[in-house]
Amino acid sequence: MTVTLEDIKAAAKTIEGQVSRTPAIRSTRLSEDLGFDLVLKLENLHTTGSFKERGAVNKLSSLSEAERKTGVIAMSAGNHAQGVAYHAMRMGIPATIVMPDFAPITKVERTRSFGARVVLTGETLDASAIAAREIAAAEGLTFVHPYDDEKIVAGQGTIGLELLEDFPDLDVIVVPIGGGGIISGIALAAKAIKPDIEILGVETEFYPSMYQAIHGLNPSCGGQTLADGIAVKNPGQITRAIIKEVVSEILLVDESAIETAIATLAERQKLVAEGAGAAGLAALLAHPGRFKGKKVATVICGGNIDVRILAGVLTRGLVRDGRMVRLRIDISDRPGVLAKLADIIGRSGGNIIEVFHQRLFQDVPVRNAEIDIIIETRNADHVKEIVDSLQASGFRTRVLSSKSVESAVL
Repeated sequence: MTVTLEDIKAAAKTIEGQVSRTPAIRSTRLSEDLGFDLVLKLENLHTTGSFKERGAVNKLSSLSEAERKTGVIAMSAGNHAQGVAYHAMRMGIPATIVMPDFAPITKVERTRSFGARVVLTGETLDASAIAAREIAAAEGLTFVHPYDDEKIVAGQGTIGLELLEDFPDLDVIVVPIGGGGIISGIALAAKAIKPDIEILGVETEFYPSMYQAIHGLNPSCGGQTLADGIAVKNPGQITRAIIKEVVSEILLVDESAIETAIATLAERQKLVAEGAGAAGLAALLAHPGRFKGKKVATVICGGNIDVRILAGVLTRGLVRDGRMVRLRIDISDRPGVLAKLADIIGRSGGNIIEVFHQRLFQDVPVRNAEIDIIIETRNADHVKEIVDSLQASGFRTRVLSSKSVESAVL
């Protein structure tokens, strides 16, 4: 292996005092829900909101005085950018960050706030990488790769050291994969300390690049994903070799699973995670039987999610769980009917949020109308109670919200 346990231990000494030692906590509520003992490593609590600080500090600390004076350049969708920019500023090193056009606004602005020159270019991370290499060559800057670098891998591996110091009885560690830096470092550290521990990776179904690479499959990545931090088309060469050797399996998760994981962490654990940061939990939620009776850790590797996206995910979660529902109700268009509807819903325990009264633009008889009502409810069973009450009072009612609620009502 190109990175050893000694390299990772050396990285731990290098970053000590410069990077926070994040807590690893046992999640009682999620452990009860899932049927196995679950530990969460909270890398979202770093100053810049992700684990990327570890590798960045280890790499920047290795630079010569001449390299520090000239400056560094990195390409990133956001978290590596912030980690490099923040610690470069702290160390007095000029930093240029190339970010793709789709990088979240919050990550772009935070990177700029750390004093870095930000260049927005490229429709993919790979296109940004090409631009970053060109700028590096033209200006003599040191390129700080987000994952395919021994110093970066060793820095991220300090997570594995800390996990096994805090929980030496772990059976499995589940880690998201983008380019492979974090899982490579954790796997090398954990396997060296505890050879029988199992390391599992997680990628999105839209970007299964590492899964395809180690299985000799043709690459087929693309699409919009909540997990932009792991939306990597070309995984690293160094990391690919490590993962093939020490990672037992890579699980793929869909966008719905990632949404559910983000919402679950917010509601059940009171933690904010971005899509990539929640990918490990998404795999655990999708495959709980795979881990029954084991002690499992997953890394919440980042918390830099746009608040508008977070709000949308949480609202969609309420709809998915049946705690917010949209009903379409047929009524006769005469005085007092709307008040009667509100009374029935209120007596059933529902809370009306919005009402849309359709008279002109629906295919209904002239003396009739359709009412769309958005209601807060307790759960899918409560929705069924409300619908039954409306139907019993003569109001034809349809659920427009989600398949899970529709199945409960039907």
